[in-house]
Amino acid sequence: MADRLTQFAGECKQYLTKEPGPAGREKVVSALEKVLEDKEFVSTYLGEGTGSRDVLYEDPDLGFTILAHAYEGASQSAPHDHGPAWAIYGQASGETEMTEWDVVEPATEDKAGKVRRAKSYVLKPGMACLYNEGQLHSPRRESSTRLIRIEGQNMDRVKRLRFEAVE
Repeated sequence: MADRLTQFAGECKQYLTKEPGPAGREKVVSALEKVLEDKEFVSTYLGEGTGSRDVLYEDPDLGFTILAHAYEGASQSAPHDHGPAWAIYGQASGETEMTEWDVVEPATEDKAGKVRRAKSYVLKPGMACLYNEGQLHSPRRESSTRLIRIEGQNMDRVKRLRFEAVE
């Protein structure tokens, strides 16, 4: 199965090298949706023992990172972006309500930005969604979920600004 992860990472790298902007990322979205249909891949990388943020692969050249996430129970994240990077969320099990946000007041390092809800939709198993640089979003889960996320760069090393929702 490690070969399937290596193959998938190679596909992602090929798409992102050939088309480094949103068009290449959309091809990664399609490739991720195919991987999410692979029951063996999902059970291997999102099975028992999966944590809330397990790095499966980090590309040494482009820096994109493939992660596995297992969340137990309900949870909700604050509106956020991925700083200077993009992110792709791929739902493997459970459902995640994603909300996208419009900036009302920009954030600074000292002050949280203000955002207003733009739209919401549900990611169901097999679906993936791209969030480009600066695109604010927040996931909400009513129950346990598992997903694969691909970040344009490993967010463990990136400081992000804070945002608060306003009506």
